[in-house]
Amino acid sequence: MGKSNIVLCGFMGCGKTTVGKQLAKITNMEYIDLDQYIEQQQSTTISNIFAQHGEEYFRDLEHNAAKELSQKQGCIIAAGGGTLLYKRNVQALKQSGTVVLLNVPLNTIKHRLRYDKKRPLLQRPDKDKVMEEMYNSRLPLYRQASDVVINANKSPLATAEEIKAQLLK
Repeated sequence: MGKSNIVLCGFMGCGKTTVGKQLAKITNMEYIDLDQYIEQQQSTTISNIFAQHGEEYFRDLEHNAAKELSQKQGCIIAAGGGTLLYKRNVQALKQSGTVVLLNVPLNTIKHRLRYDKKRPLLQRPDKDKVMEEMYNSRLPLYRQASDVVINANKSPLATAEEIKAQLLK
């Protein structure tokens, strides 16, 4: 495989967490969610970090976490939706990881997130428009950052098995 970590990226609702856990199970690799890693380090939620300190502070924490996780080996790392929009994070995570884009059509993401109450972005009357704009602006950056693009518009297990087949030959 060359690089020992597998870094999952993609838009919210693409399956990074669910596919990551499935992939960890079928490969016996450790699963780490970057956002949860930051929350554990800071003993608070990402929402609170944003509210109390702002996005720039969070992005610095995120970069430090990306650098720390790049020192690990044999891990499945689920990046945050915005993590790989920043070159410094891409460079850090690519040191020891193969970046995999979980590519899912916007309509599927809208369907998956229709009842989601946890994401602040989705608690707005214009959420569909905002999601569409974000999706269209982020997708090219995800593609640029990724080493492999996987169609994740299928079951999490089928997606995980495809990643395993492509990367762990």
